[in-house]
Amino acid sequence: MLLDELKSIVGTASWSTDDTELEPYLTEWRNLVRGRTLIMVSPSTTSQVADVVAACARARVGIVPQGGNTGLCGGAIPDKTGKQVLLSLSALNAIRAIDPDDFSMVVEAGCVLSTVQDAARQAQRYFPLSLGAEGSCQIGGNLSTNAGGINVIRYGTARDQVLGLEVVLADGTVWNGLRSLRKNTAGYDMKQLFLGSEGTLGIITAATLRLHPEPGDVTTALVAIQSAGQAVELLARLRHRLADRIQAFELISSRAVRFVQRHIPNAKLPFDEAHPWYVLLDTAVGDDAGIVERELMQAIENGLGVDACIAKNTTEAEQFWRTRHSISEAQRAEGESLKHDISVPIGRMDEFLARGDSLLSEMMPDARLVAFGHVGDGNVHYDVSRPAAWTGGDFRARNSALSDAIYAVVTDLGGSISAEHGIGTFKRDSLARFGNPIEMELMRTVKKALDPKNILNPGKVI
Repeated sequence: MLLDELKSIVGTASWSTDDTELEPYLTEWRNLVRGRTLIMVSPSTTSQVADVVAACARARVGIVPQGGNTGLCGGAIPDKTGKQVLLSLSALNAIRAIDPDDFSMVVEAGCVLSTVQDAARQAQRYFPLSLGAEGSCQIGGNLSTNAGGINVIRYGTARDQVLGLEVVLADGTVWNGLRSLRKNTAGYDMKQLFLGSEGTLGIITAATLRLHPEPGDVTTALVAIQSAGQAVELLARLRHRLADRIQAFELISSRAVRFVQRHIPNAKLPFDEAHPWYVLLDTAVGDDAGIVERELMQAIENGLGVDACIAKNTTEAEQFWRTRHSISEAQRAEGESLKHDISVPIGRMDEFLARGDSLLSEMMPDARLVAFGHVGDGNVHYDVSRPAAWTGGDFRARNSALSDAIYAVVTDLGGSISAEHGIGTFKRDSLARFGNPIEMELMRTVKKALDPKNILNPGKVI
């Protein structure tokens, strides 16, 4: 019997079928989807993961891998049948090795992202992946969704931080590709198949990560601007002047700030009056913080901003970033919302926002738009909060049509309907509608080849 076999593989303390204990693992962060599971197992070694997968493959039972369960697309939640196995990777959390001279480290999938950052820092190295949930999200989930975060403009997305992977395949075979090579032209780059695949092609159990030199002193600044177009122009100017020393460049709308100030204690900005938009940026300029001030003042004189404030110390910088990282929490306190994690070419961001505003005025005129994101890489979180006077049912009834209209604009502008959160189940049908047909067929071909029994996270992505 499968249940007995799984219990034997992971041991007495590493499985559960108790409904109360399983509750936190069967719903996503916003409580928009709930699932059921046959059993949750928590293997602590790669060999145990392999044995679990092999057992499920023989029984033709679906497996849903889960990390920190901080995703926003339902990709780590079992379906409602109660027939799928939930495989938690939280116990697979060792940092296997750090090689400062090689600028690399090997970590297991269940390592919390902040733990990975801290371990790199202790070795006087820097791991740049950074996002709001870094205190609870796990590196395996970050890699399986190709997470982005705030430092993409300088360092790239999660896949750009990976040198090698260890992956359990659909039949229980373990592929050990934990090399730290920077140059390798010997055939296909197999690791790229699994990065961003959301556990549908294989289960990432460990990764060799790329480390970087410590950036040194970072200068944080907040700039008040009149339009998103100004943000794009400001970014272009600063990139020309500061090159790759810009680490983060975030765009925040005034409504996002108001929500944070309403629901997050002691949240405040250093300006006397409100402005339509704000840019929050980090620059690694060492002890030459004056260059940032000079460039921002010149930009304001040239009409690319209204006001600017440079953080005087780490505490003030953290205060600025606390406002940015608290937006999702504050928005949740405002009620239901429809989230769009999209990307467009940087130069067309202002056009997207203008066309999006037109759509909202036509389709949902009382909607409360909460727009923010990583303008440095073209990623906008175009979130629509339920109109205050609407019922949840009225709001949900129009969600699909509004999302389709927004995704049509994104596609027309050469963008993507998913920039960093993945597809999961929430965007699966949208991907089928708006994805490139040839790319979709290639994805199906790869899925059939690597997971012919369709047991790895079935029903997700495609």
